[in-house]
Amino acid sequence: MEKIVVVGGGIGGTVVANRLANDIGSMIDDGEVEVTLVNDTPHNVYKPKYLYIPFGLSHTDETKRPLTEILNHRIGLEVDPAVDMDTDAKTLELESGKTLDYDYLVMATGAKLVPSETPGLVEAHEDDTAHWFYNPEGAEALRDALQDFEEGHLVLSVIGSPHICPVAPIEFPLIADAWFRERGIRDDIEITYTYPIQRSHGLLSVTRWMDPIFEDRGIDTEYPFNVEEVDPESQTLEAMEGELDFDLAVTIPPHAAGADDLIENAGIGDEGGWVDVDHNTLECTRADGVYSIGDNANHGTSKAGSPAHYQAGVVAKRLASQIRGEPPTEMYHGKTFCYIEAGLDEATYAHFNYDPETKEKQLPKESQLIHWGKTAFNETFSLITRGLI
Repeated sequence: MEKIVVVGGGIGGTVVANRLANDIGSMIDDGEVEVTLVNDTPHNVYKPKYLYIPFGLSHTDETKRPLTEILNHRIGLEVDPAVDMDTDAKTLELESGKTLDYDYLVMATGAKLVPSETPGLVEAHEDDTAHWFYNPEGAEALRDALQDFEEGHLVLSVIGSPHICPVAPIEFPLIADAWFRERGIRDDIEITYTYPIQRSHGLLSVTRWMDPIFEDRGIDTEYPFNVEEVDPESQTLEAMEGELDFDLAVTIPPHAAGADDLIENAGIGDEGGWVDVDHNTLECTRADGVYSIGDNANHGTSKAGSPAHYQAGVVAKRLASQIRGEPPTEMYHGKTFCYIEAGLDEATYAHFNYDPETKEKQLPKESQLIHWGKTAFNETFSLITRGLI
């Protein structure tokens, strides 16, 4: 029997597992193949909805589903964190002490926030003046802070890079602008957006779209602005380029690969701690039989649900070919599709791949129709994770 183990129950991990169940289901049924998904919680979480929680447009309970409802019945489930991996022996050790053997392993452990890497950020968060929306606790705390925020300086600051969902920091101030206008308090609130490189976003097409919209809506920009420290007492962001006062800071903290200790101990990470992979095959360059997809890999494109979804499809097809004894030919070419909210009822999107020219194409004009498309997409995430779309 050949064994496939998938570590991580997010979008990438569940799509890989479910598509394998569909592609080689008969081989699983006949006992020729075993597919097991390992996750540290019993839930699949859809992180893009965190953006809406601070504005009361979504709730934490809407972001997660039990894995038992999502996974195909052919897939085994271990709710037991992976703590060690031996890529020579091809074994995975779980927190309970259980050991899983594998022939192929897929790392899909996502990324995690590490706000402690920025001096003063955790303290400012505890003082309720600096927040983030990239996890449920942070999004809920920011929601509570925004309810009482009726005047002053709101700063959205991208501190950590790379980070998950690269367009979310653009969406937040645009939604906030519309939300404050709807409440009749926009004139009393100054909004500033900071970014750490020489332009307002890493993707040139996004920069060209967002700059005139930010100017039109009275959202100030500061770039490059590389935050080195947050001063909780004076409520300032200290950067190598200067400092910026705030009354409420919404930050994008530094990120690290999920299960970074596991990646480091296994010796499969690059200098930044992300799993080192071939950008087209998504095979780990430092271990045989290991793939990595989604936010924990250095695959060369955005860390977001969209590329994780597309990468999962590629890896599932490659694994199915290998299980059948056929050469794997499916390749990932950097396909990424990101909706971008432009307020409360309009949106646009960016669609690109590894080809640099695709990253410079003009984005569609923001519209209500595209916003409805994003809303509909967010409501179909259970179909995505089931591998149905």
